[in-house]
Parts: sequence; C-alpha cells; structure tokens
Amino acid sequence: MNNKNKHINVKDVIQVDNELLDNISQLVDQQANASIKTIFANLHSADIAEIINHLKFNDAVYTFKLLDNETAGEVVPELDENLREKIFLELEPKKIAAIVDELETDDATDVVSDLPDEIAEKVLEKIDPEDSEDVKELLQYDEETAGGLMNSDFVFVNENATIADAIEEVRKNADEFEHIYFIYVLTNNEKLIGQVLLKSLLTNPPSANIKTAVEEDLIYITPEIDQEKVADIMDKYDLVAIPVVDKNKRMLGRITIDDIVDVIQDEASEDLQKFAGLSDDEEFTDSTFKVSGNRLPWLAVSLFGEMISAVVLSSYQASIEKIIVTSFFIPIVMALGGSSGNQAAIVTIQAMGSDTVRLKDGLRRLFKELRVAFLNGIVASFVLFTLVYFLFNIEVKFALILCLSLFIIMITASIIGTTVPILLKKFGADPAIATGPISQTSNDILGLLIYFSIVTLFLL
Repeated sequence: MNNKNKHINVKDVIQVDNELLDNISQLVDQQANASIKTIFANLHSADIAEIINHLKFNDAVYTFKLLDNETAGEVVPELDENLREKIFLELEPKKIAAIVDELETDDATDVVSDLPDEIAEKVLEKIDPEDSEDVKELLQYDEETAGGLMNSDFVFVNENATIADAIEEVRKNADEFEHIYFIYVLTNNEKLIGQVLLKSLLTNPPSANIKTAVEEDLIYITPEIDQEKVADIMDKYDLVAIPVVDKNKRMLGRITIDDIVDVIQDEASEDLQKFAGLSDDEEFTDSTFKVSGNRLPWLAVSLFGEMISAVVLSSYQASIEKIIVTSFFIPIVMALGGSSGNQAAIVTIQAMGSDTVRLKDGLRRLFKELRVAFLNGIVASFVLFTLVYFLFNIEVKFALILCLSLFIIMITASIIGTTVPILLKKFGADPAIATGPISQTSNDILGLLIYFSIVTLFLL
C-alpha cells in the first residue's frame, strides 16, 4: 500500500491531559480547523490517537476528518478499536478507501473486517487491485489466529539470487514496507527455504549466492495457530518477526513484533476481565442490558456462595454470642485468605496461559504455592498476634487461636487458588473466566468453617 515507511520527522512528545482535551474541544466548537491542524502537525500519530480516543464521540469524528489520508493512516492502528469502528461508519467509502490504501495489509484487513459488508465491498473495489486481493485473502482467517495477524508484505528473493540482488530488493521496497528485518529466500514455487539478516548482506560478497547467508533452523508457523501461541513462540525464541507458511511451506506472510505486543496487551486485558467474571466484549458494546446480562450470571454464582457463607455463620450463632470478640476479626482472616487464594490463582492462570505450566506440572506448582503460603502464613500470623495482643489487649489463648485459624485459612486458600484453574483446564473449561467466582466463594465458605470450627473447638 501507499504509506508504508514515511520520512522520519522529529515530533513533540506531549502529556495528554484534561486541559489539552478541553482546548481541543473548544477549538472544535469554534470550528478552528487551522488551529487543530497546527497542533496535530507537531504531534506523533500515537499522541493524536490518544487525544481522539479521549474526546467526545462527535468531537473525535470531527477531528479525525481533519487529518489528511497519510496522517490518518498512521493514526488508525493506534485508535481504540471500538471507536475506530464507529468513526469509519461516519465516513464515505471513498475516504475509507483512501485511508486503507495507506495501511499495511494486516491493519487494512482489521479495518475492512469491522465494516458492514456493503461498505467493505465498495472499499475493496476502490483500493489498489493487488492490495484488495491481499486483504480479501487475509479476511479468510480468524482475526485471533496467525493468519489474521500476518502481513502479506515482505521482502523476498529467489533461491538463485545473489547478495547484490537481495540488496537491490531491499532498496526497492524500503519506502513501501514499514519494517524490514529479514529477506526471505523462496523457491520458484514460493516455498520458503530460509531467511537472511540485513547485516549478512553487508558481510558477504555481493556476487555470492544468497544461500550462503541463509540462517539455519528457521522457525515458522502456519496460519491457523492461535495468536496467543504465536506470542509464546516469539517470546520463547526472542524473535522480531516470524514467517507464516501453508501446509506445503509456501510463504504466505509474516508477523512482526509490534503486532505481538498488541496481542500480549489484549490477552492480558482479556484474562483480567475474565478473572473478574466480565465478558471480553464489554469494551465494544454500549448496551447496558448486554453488559448486565454478561455479568449477572457470575454475580449469581457469588450471591449463591455468599448465601452458603451466611448459613455457615448462622450455624455458629451460639459461638458468636458467647464470644462476641470473634466477630471483630472475621474481615481480617477472610481478606488475607482471599488475597492468598487470588494471588495463587492469578499466578497459575498466567503460567498456564503462557504454556509454562501444563497439567502434569500441577503437583509441582501446588507444592510451590504451599511453601509460599506456609511462609506467608507464619509471617502474617506473627504480625496479627502482635497487633491483637498489644493493641486489643486480647488474652494470649484467643490470639493464638486467631493466628492458627489465619495460618490454616491462607494455606487452604492457596490450595484452592492453585488447583481450581488446573482442574478447570483439565475438564475443558476456561480457567480465566471461571476461577474468580469459584475460588472466591469457596475460600469464603471454607474460611468461615475453619475459623469458627477452631474457635468452637478450643474456646467452647
């Protein structure tokens, strides 16, 4: 496409704050287009995107329309996905096509895939035919797979080419492609043989065959691989780019590190939402009823669990009435137990997501969390004993019972936090979305049972 690598200009780095946003909004109200363009002319595209992301929708659309096609092409990949989709619905197909022509094929595919079918067809008709075919091909892949991530623009040479031919190919495409990390070497039928580092072009004789500089042990992937797995592979092998090939090893495209950074951020945000019992599509809908419908089932799970906790409390009513001081410390033991369980659960889910923990490693991770819980339980119990004994002037016996309860609860919570996500994954459930409610309610119920059982046993 047109844009690809622009001339590098020094841009101001700014802090996007409320004052700046208010100033931009005032300029929009005044329709001071020249002033807005002057401000944007000195800003990096990421800062322009951040400003537009934080403006009211109508102001965001207004300011985006002021951008020339080249700048808009740089800003689009940085925009909030939900906002970007809405802004493009406000544009004419001709304008969308002009902006899409400025994008890399992977970003262009993301934009076109969000458009209604009739608008997408018009846009694809108006952009460069070759680019249109590339985008149509990429649209066949799920957006959360390697095929949906890959860029079909890459520098390559035939296996019979020389080093000089490869250098010339790099020069020819330098303005066209944004990132050139490798030159890929292909056969006559486009089968991938290997890749060549840019520095190898400078350290080998120009007349030498390109194969003399080809890297061995080439790592590549196929288009159906999940984007999370792609991120794991690139992280594991410290890759800045990875080729994507079909089942016959025919070169389809490449994935670069900038796209993987976005994937890592998106996956982390998605897992955090799931752990809180939220739907991962909430960010992209303004429907209050839909968001409420996504959250209510997990709130119902929590409500049911806490009702069981209430039943547990009521069954120990006699103990509470006889030793009223026991009720004062319920929040402390429950909070520390819950925190221990959440810590163990988050660490386990994170490790399972990065494939560093497999089901067979469950016992090893469980014992590790038990050791951590044991040490943390001793420290927390000692601190609690000191505070309770000296600040509340509680008798030693009750202080020791309280600390014993806390110690057992923290270990139990850590066991639950570690085992629940492992068991969920074993039975095919998503640990990220189900662990939070299950772990929290289980810890509350067992925590109360442990606390009042120990109090009743030793004090009554």
